[in-house]
Amino acid sequence: MTILAAFLLGVVVAGLALPAFQWVQKRVRRYRSAATLNANQVTTVSQVLHLTVQGSPTGVTVIDRSGGVLLSNTPAHEMGIVHERSLNPDIWQQAAECFDDQETHTVELATDQRRPGGRITSVRAVVKPLSLVDDRFVVVFSTDESESQRMESARRDFVANVSHELKTPVGGMALLAEALTEAADDPEQVAYFAERLQSEAHRLADMINELISLSKLQGAEALPDMAPVDIDEVVDEAIARNYLAAENAGIELTRTKPSGVKVMGDKNLLITALSNLVSNAINYSPNAMPVSVSTKAVSDATVLIRVIDRGIGIAPADQKRVFERFFRVDKARSRSTGGTGLGLAIVKHVAANHGGSVKLWSRPGAGSTFTLELPIASDQSAAPDAIASEVPQRLSGSLRNSIPRVGVRRKDKS
Repeated sequence: MTILAAFLLGVVVAGLALPAFQWVQKRVRRYRSAATLNANQVTTVSQVLHLTVQGSPTGVTVIDRSGGVLLSNTPAHEMGIVHERSLNPDIWQQAAECFDDQETHTVELATDQRRPGGRITSVRAVVKPLSLVDDRFVVVFSTDESESQRMESARRDFVANVSHELKTPVGGMALLAEALTEAADDPEQVAYFAERLQSEAHRLADMINELISLSKLQGAEALPDMAPVDIDEVVDEAIARNYLAAENAGIELTRTKPSGVKVMGDKNLLITALSNLVSNAINYSPNAMPVSVSTKAVSDATVLIRVIDRGIGIAPADQKRVFERFFRVDKARSRSTGGTGLGLAIVKHVAANHGGSVKLWSRPGAGSTFTLELPIASDQSAAPDAIASEVPQRLSGSLRNSIPRVGVRRKDKS
């Protein structure tokens, strides 16, 4: 009986002690958590300074008279100021001079682009004494100037290209005006030179207008006040703008069935971009070779607009450059058609401003396909029956009724 009573008493005591033990465990865990949090908190000025230096986007490196690196942050390593605790030789040369004269020195560094992930190509470093009252240390502040250098190089190239391209029509107009003056007594010569002068004036005006358009698009920033745009209307208008040029060359323009897809964007810019692609296809196609425009929704999020020609094609070495300003695959053909060399550059920037892209497939002698890829408006879901087929068809609807049929006859060259 005594043993049973002792057992029951033990059970009661254990039952009462268990909640108390759990409460103690919780208190201990809470105390340890609070202690860890306090240990990780910034509590001293030295911690503040250390975190500031390490988090700075500017490279910071402190070195002593022996060339030893006392302190450096991540950007300093990324910019090549310090590599595995070794100081860049050019920086050390400037630091040695700084130790001698206690003056501020500036050095421009071209980093090794062969390093893995080496996107930094230009660095500006300022070497100065850490303190004027203690000449044992110097500090190096370094900044990434790569983007500034790229922008400055692009600006110089752009100005040089524009100057060169504008001189051609301006010089031609001056010569034509001189010839026109000398031929004042010959009506036929006057008419001929006046027509040529007018052509050069139009070409110059087109180039200036395209330069203005390109300057507005250059930043690839999102366009303000974008609205839903019907892709089929964009295709119809782009074809309508080029039907006369196609007819004169005996080229038949075809398109696929309407897709019913809408994108968010600027309608006029999209029409300009697609019209440039169609015009480019016409200009670089032999007479009587067809040019087709197809639209296809490849998913609920993307629509592809393809402009396909069977022209001269583009060599692989030139395919990466066709979207550069003023680049021409065939300069003689481009000048004969009044091309400015800016059309595809405008297409690229219009696509970027709409969150899309433009791609090229081409083979010399087999033609080219330019694909404009755009995001579908988020409030629209492409139904299966809305996905356009790739089979070309005649122009339809109001467009077919409003313009002459394209490609039905060739221009009489006699």
